[in-house]
Amino acid sequence: MSAGKGDRPPSNLPEAGPEPGHEYPELPETRSIGAWRDAAAHCKACDLWTKATQTVFGEGKRTAKVIFVGEQPGDKEDIAGRPFVGPAGRVLDEALEAAGIDRDTVYVTNAVKHFKWRTGGKRRLHEKPNRSEIAACRLWLDAEIAILKPQVIVCLGATAAQALLSPTFKVTKERGKLIPSPLAPHVLATVHPSSILRAPDDASREREMRLFVEDLRAVAKVIRGLC
Repeated sequence: MSAGKGDRPPSNLPEAGPEPGHEYPELPETRSIGAWRDAAAHCKACDLWTKATQTVFGEGKRTAKVIFVGEQPGDKEDIAGRPFVGPAGRVLDEALEAAGIDRDTVYVTNAVKHFKWRTGGKRRLHEKPNRSEIAACRLWLDAEIAILKPQVIVCLGATAAQALLSPTFKVTKERGKLIPSPLAPHVLATVHPSSILRAPDDASREREMRLFVEDLRAVAKVIRGLC
């Protein structure tokens, strides 16, 4: 299978491809998430692999109708090798439950599969991936979408939305709305759950969590319409 053929990003987005001097590993011909996950484990299409513990590919059932796309794995995800298992993942789990969405029925992944970080004392601090790193990783996200053929894609945060929809996409203006896209019949964007953790006080966090759950309830309504 060639990721991207028939599933190419809109023309206003950068073309997927490795950074100069880098290359992809041998790619599978099969439409198997497992085979593509195994191939991604050897990806050196940008420099992020040099500092990351491992590739963190998407996770979920092959029959999932909904894909949630975040930015990149965090510290906990990098260590575990699984997406959304750290603090932001716990916020997502709580919000999904409040919205009536079973996480076991959805697929979760990220626009970038390696953890980009800088040293902050004894901690590894998140750094936002740049455009070329996102473009280098686009092949893997395209493969996930092409294989799963989701009915719904939910972009979590600006990086995912700008990678999949438009470089100028504003989550704050368009959150919770259905966005026309060739990627899936139903596409929405909302904030990344990590943004809720960064709220300055309890009242702000509670307010942001309520808004996040409202957005996910819009997703739940779309899911119910698929049945």
